[in-house]
Amino acid sequence: MRADARRNYERLLATAVEVVAEQGADASLEEIARRAGVGSATLHRHFPGRAALLEAVFRERVEDLCALGTELAAAPSPGDALVAWLRAVIAHASAARGLGAALLLGAKEGREYHAKVLDAGHRLLTRAQQTGEANEAARIDDLLPLVNAISLATEDDADRADALLTLVVAGVRRTKAVG
Repeated sequence: MRADARRNYERLLATAVEVVAEQGADASLEEIARRAGVGSATLHRHFPGRAALLEAVFRERVEDLCALGTELAAAPSPGDALVAWLRAVIAHASAARGLGAALLLGAKEGREYHAKVLDAGHRLLTRAQQTGEANEAARIDDLLPLVNAISLATEDDADRADALLTLVVAGVRRTKAVG
């Protein structure tokens, strides 16, 4: 890809991530092109249809979430790193609301994205468990549905989402299993 075409692609994708977070999966493609400073034809050269653009947005968001997990893996407090990542998962789920349903990802793609997120979270949780900063009975495939439920239950109320996550984290950070 030529350098100018690559810049256009990256600008379109970054803009699409922002606009989809604001407006949802039905965001106007013309608005995305306008904000990116390119014409509609340029957008369609890079993304032949809405589905292609939305899939690229979803992939970008998942990759960002996984990259954050990798970055946080080196944090001095594994428990704090896990909590920071879980907050990012809630933000991701809020910003991507409706995106998964709009995409109707195939089983292969859906499993691939899910596996990447599970892996990133599993590494952070395992590290927190190894240092005694997370309950050894906690599992990432239990935590992710919990944070997704928080996102769904709180809609656009970030303070409420943080309060609910704080309750979940209080249970996760205990060193002995409850029960």
